Amino acid sequence: MKHAMKHGVHIVGSVPMKSAAEVFKQLSAAVGPYLRYLPDGETGPRLDWLPWLEPIFASHPDFEKSPEEYRVHTGATAFRRWQLKEGVDPQTVRFSRLPHSGFALDSWRVFERLKEAGKIPAQVRYQCDIASIPSLLAAFVVEPLHAALEPALEQAVIEEIGIICAAIPHEELAIQFDVASSIFFYLETGTPCKFGATVAQMMESFVPLHVRLGNAVPPQVHLIYHFCYGDNKHKHSVEPRDSAHLVNFANALSAGIGRSIELIHMPVPRERSDDAYFAPMKAMTLRPETTLALGLVHHTDGLEGTRRRIAAAEKVVKGFMIGTECGFGRRDPSTVPKLLEIHAQAAAG
Repeated sequence: MKHAMKHGVHIVGSVPMKSAAEVFKQLSAAVGPYLRYLPDGETGPRLDWLPWLEPIFASHPDFEKSPEEYRVHTGATAFRRWQLKEGVDPQTVRFSRLPHSGFALDSWRVFERLKEAGKIPAQVRYQCDIASIPSLLAAFVVEPLHAALEPALEQAVIEEIGIICAAIPHEELAIQFDVASSIFFYLETGTPCKFGATVAQMMESFVPLHVRLGNAVPPQVHLIYHFCYGDNKHKHSVEPRDSAHLVNFANALSAGIGRSIELIHMPVPRERSDDAYFAPMKAMTLRPETTLALGLVHHTDGLEGTRRRIAAAEKVVKGFMIGTECGFGRRDPSTVPKLLEIHAQAAAG
């Protein structure tokens, strides 16, 4: 049966189900014809995005707990930060193996088996999501160490990408980088910080990092960037005035990278169906091969609200995919079937 399709569907990452197999089968059944990529749902310990990465520091012989806590906004989940033990030179710290590839390859084997069995549509690639390095440092490391440790952490992430890409056929794989609220909070507020005193200076730090990560992905592997203002307790770290910072970041990535970008995903807050939010997208200069995905599907106002935001976006941009602003991981699992139904109905037009 051929499905009518006005918009493809992009699933950002986490899905509150029991296993990768359940995610692959249920999402394929619900929205499979609209998908290009399918993540494993970041199930189990990874469902809340960052906490599963704490062992990078907790099990590292150079680190000990600090008295500091970090929250992305007031009322958000508290993270205990780590510091170096006395006498450890931060320039000597190395991260020998991160946990990303272990989870990714376990899920890939499930994906491969289900795809061979016809449970996952032929056009769909396996999507591996990688959390933002600035977000990882903000959550788990005391701030004076961030600048010194970022290069070693970046190198370790690139090594994980290499392991993943060596094990999975490139034509079956997509790598998504989550460019999260630890970046867009500072761009949106313009608050002087360790990344720079002005937004322009911050961009000179943030953009090259994500260009380097993207360039580390082999050319036949599809490259995705997910932009995010946060979703801790269903609240943004800061509310975007409009899409200007998202557009500027997308344009800078597109101009700076040395390979294709297959998809860029941008959030659309629930209450923003106004022309002002989408107006900056008129200045978007994505690469010719790049598809835009807009995170404008919201469970709260359902199909009606989703169509209202689609109509507003279509005044400025055409041919975009649709999805939620962020992963499903923090929502009540009982809401997921209805949410997927909204995706399917909106994608069909």
